[in-house]
Amino acid sequence: MESKQKLFYLPEAHTDFIYAVISEELGFIGAAIVIALFVVYGWRGMRAAFAAPDGFGRLLALGITAMVLSQALINFAVVLGMVPTKGIPLHSSATADRVCSSCCWQPGVLLNISQQAAEA
Repeated sequence: MESKQKLFYLPEAHTDFIYAVISEELGFIGAAIVIALFVVYGWRGMRAAFAAPDGFGRLLALGITAMVLSQALINFAVVLGMVPTKGIPLHSSATADRVCSSCCWQPGVLLNISQQAAEA
């Protein structure tokens, strides 16, 4: 595909404006799928939080879910031009080591909380 956005028309197209590149590459359906995946992540995270067997697991699941969804909402708003650029990359598409390591452990913790809730 011939994308124009990744040819340095956008500042930080590989992190801050990755949703614009994804939307241009995959079209409306791809952009809607990305949003739908974040909605599913939020739904599953809230479900794990409400089913957690203890208060700590409930707050941890709620915090992880809120952090991921707030990063996504801020990134979507930046790409759409609703807020100024904040430097917050879209979750799980970042190239920084610090952000990528958190992208790996957060779903694992949510799955663990969900699994403990199923066993209880």
